[in-house]
Amino acid sequence: MQPFLIREHRIEWGQCDPAGIVFAPRFIDMFAESTILLFETAGLPRKRDMLAQMGVVGFPLVDLSARFVSPASYGDVVRIEADAPIFGKSSFTIAHRILLGDRLCVEGTEKRVWTVASPDAPSGLRSAPVPDDVRSRFC
Repeated sequence: MQPFLIREHRIEWGQCDPAGIVFAPRFIDMFAESTILLFETAGLPRKRDMLAQMGVVGFPLVDLSARFVSPASYGDVVRIEADAPIFGKSSFTIAHRILLGDRLCVEGTEKRVWTVASPDAPSGLRSAPVPDDVRSRFC
């Protein structure tokens, strides 16, 4: 299956440990940014506008897995790929890969939940069904 989103990213010094290789949590940050860009690529408004226009307060991360295969270093230009989301009722899972040339550096999945404000909930938040309009943009 072809990735829904492909982007290039130059590894910055601040993403690296003292040895100059990417600190593992920075790869997870790259996944998160790709998730936001995935929705924009599908034709939805930028995240800030989407939150205001669609009544959603966000889509927090509820599960994460990653497999670190090979390092990337300061100055490398990596290719970040994200597949179209696989939707549940109120959640979605996205598979990500980060490659340096043809070499896989890291692969992983994020599971996120479509979340709205709910004054009745103890946290003030609750999950909600992912809107059909959002789902249809990834078919």
